[in-house]
Amino acid sequence: MSALRLHEIVEALHSVRTQAGQPLAELSSHSPVLLVFLRHAGCTFCREALGDLARAQRDIEASGTRIVLVHMGDENPICALLERYGLTNVDRICDREQRLYAAFGLKRGNWWQLLGPRVWWRAFQAGVLYGHGIGHVSADSAQLPGAFLLGPAGILKRFRHRSAADRPSYRDLADGRAR
Repeated sequence: MSALRLHEIVEALHSVRTQAGQPLAELSSHSPVLLVFLRHAGCTFCREALGDLARAQRDIEASGTRIVLVHMGDENPICALLERYGLTNVDRICDREQRLYAAFGLKRGNWWQLLGPRVWWRAFQAGVLYGHGIGHVSADSAQLPGAFLLGPAGILKRFRHRSAADRPSYRDLADGRAR
């Protein structure tokens, strides 16, 4: 990781606050934080990620890890999804300018990463077969998501999506063992 990227991350951790006003750096100094970057609220894969997190939440939190979601859209659509998936008690950060996304090296996707055949197939599975549905674009639809396990010493684990359709195991990310 470059010194510039590290500086951006450290600055972001100290300047960004959750919806409850807690600095992200403070949260990660007290316990591990699973920082999950979402796409927009209408994204099938964003909804699938929330479903996956809802199923894994008890195990993740039992390990002492706190889940924090990062989104870039309006609060109302995200809050409605959190309600739908039973995640209203999870901390969240609104990053409309996508500064935190950039600091953590999350890129905007190209055509293949966003609309390629594999993405369409996975969207059909997640949206239709698994019932997550498809909504309206409510933020930057080209932004790729990611997930990071943060601790007092910095980033312990990371998962940067190579396509919108990638699906990490949040339990594995939160288990604390560096890979």
